[in-house]
Amino acid sequence: MNKEVQSLLEEKEIPEGFIKVTDRPVSSLSSEQKAILNRKGNILFNEGNIEAARRIYITTGYSDGLTRVADKYVEQKQEIKALKLYLLAHNERKTEPIYDKIAKSISILIQGD
Repeated sequence: MNKEVQSLLEEKEIPEGFIKVTDRPVSSLSSEQKAILNRKGNILFNEGNIEAARRIYITTGYSDGLTRVADKYVEQKQEIKALKLYLLAHNERKTEPIYDKIAKSISILIQGD
């Protein structure tokens, strides 16, 4: 196991510089590294550290994790943040209700009611 990845598992927090914040998973990570990071993300998620878990899931491209974080955002009425994660997770079933809500809001604004 890679020493850097092993040290990540032993730490409570993930170092800021290690986690990327762009929309595509890191392609240089091996399957083993992704699995280790996803397990760490699951631990953080279950501990309530949703933002740290989100950063890991974006890094690895873990769609189930991204969907779970997005579901939390929906519960917190943060649908736009959720929409981004659902799109990254390629979860069309969950994006459609948000698109409908946005369309209805725009329609109301246009009508001027």
